[in-house]
Amino acid sequence: MTSHRPHVALVGTRGVPARYGGFETAAEEIGRRLVAAGHPVTVYCRPVAGEPRLTEHLGMRLVHLPALRHRALETLSHTGLSVGHLLGHRADAVILFNAANAPWLPVLRAARMPVATHVDGLEWKRSKWSGTGRRYYRNAEALAVRWSDALIADAQGIADYYQREFAAPTEIIAYGAPRLGDVPADRLTELGLTSGGYHLVVARFEPENHVDVAVEGYVASGCREPLVVVGSAPYAAEYTRRVESLADDRVRLLGGVWDQELLDTLYAHALTYVHGHSVGGTNPSLLRAIGAGTATLAFDVSFNREVLGDAGRYFTTPADVARELTAAERDPDGCRDRGRDLARRALDYDWDDVAARYSDLAIRLAERRVRRPRGLGRRRPAPEPQPLAAAAAEAS
Repeated sequence: MTSHRPHVALVGTRGVPARYGGFETAAEEIGRRLVAAGHPVTVYCRPVAGEPRLTEHLGMRLVHLPALRHRALETLSHTGLSVGHLLGHRADAVILFNAANAPWLPVLRAARMPVATHVDGLEWKRSKWSGTGRRYYRNAEALAVRWSDALIADAQGIADYYQREFAAPTEIIAYGAPRLGDVPADRLTELGLTSGGYHLVVARFEPENHVDVAVEGYVASGCREPLVVVGSAPYAAEYTRRVESLADDRVRLLGGVWDQELLDTLYAHALTYVHGHSVGGTNPSLLRAIGAGTATLAFDVSFNREVLGDAGRYFTTPADVARELTAAERDPDGCRDRGRDLARRALDYDWDDVAARYSDLAIRLAERRVRRPRGLGRRRPAPEPQPLAAAAAEAS
């Protein structure tokens, strides 16, 4: 038995401070709490142009390594360098984010560093990947099952998928929902907005996040309050042009917003939050919205229903969006009631509990007390690419 808290390495994200997405939020929220619990924590980071390369953040040690600036190779190349660094700077337990990084798992296993892979969502369903890309991600899932000491799923739907496809056990550990509380509305004046006087979308610009569906539906509605869209994507120029072409003068396209205080203000004071994510698991942006107590309209897949339950509203088409947003403006009191119901659901998503479960997993990894999924894998043939609606339906 170990007599100390094991040193944990967090590998495969863009790093901290969190600026980008769910994995980065998880690394920051979990890592800082692991440090507080006595774990040494190392986070591998990609450099951000114009930002200082910190060596420490909230008690976590940061290691900055480069990456190839190519959509298909950026994550894999950075993780490869991170694994190489780990060979000379060992950790007692490794948390590897993203099953796409699975080709590096045999290296960690050969070095006898126990590793849990956070498998994320169904990445192979994203339309940005070609047939080759889809096959890669499908094969990477199988490699993650074979070579990980444990698998982490952040939603029951993801756990069910790995059980169905591979008969593989997973550790189900969702993300936490921030408790935003009473956020002042002062900063809305910077954007010419008022509390309860706008609808909000926060998403990376990718087809599976359905930003275009949200914008198209809003434009077709008779809504008077503006639609505020926060987000962008480094490799999605064509999709960005589509979203821009659908917008009218009621739509406010803000691009990326990295000011967390301003972003929290937007979440907390929106009349509705429109969440189009469809192929991931439990999404931190969705949890932030319910933590703010904001009425939420989400794309109708199992991952989103798992979080929102009966307190959510759901869409699959622009017509659904138009109908629900129009109804929201007609009944703002009903929106506030649903928001309060969602805030109560957010209490089930607690970062302290999440971090405690990661701490327990890290200890079991270091002590070799995990049930390895290796040997249980089996794989159905990869399906032919599907229309987006059909893929979303299968995910649900």
